[in-house]
Amino acid sequence: MLTAAQVLAENNFGDTRSGGLAGPMGLFIIVLLAIATVLLIRNMNARLRRLPGRFPGQEAETPPAEPAETVQDPTDRADRA
Repeated sequence: MLTAAQVLAENNFGDTRSGGLAGPMGLFIIVLLAIATVLLIRNMNARLRRLPGRFPGQEAETPPAEPAETVQDPTDRADRA
């Protein structure tokens, strides 16, 4: 009975067609790498979404953009006094 290490170590890259393992093993590795890449991209996107819009010390560099319209707060009573 062959163990997994013996099957992987067996040289099946010659003219023999019996027990060829290079194609399926290569496909398996490529699929694993693709899954790992997708998971890493999703994780990094989630981390980037959690970052604050501005970090401390950035206020002096560029002022935030002003909104096109300013809406007054109806509860603000400073303008009535």
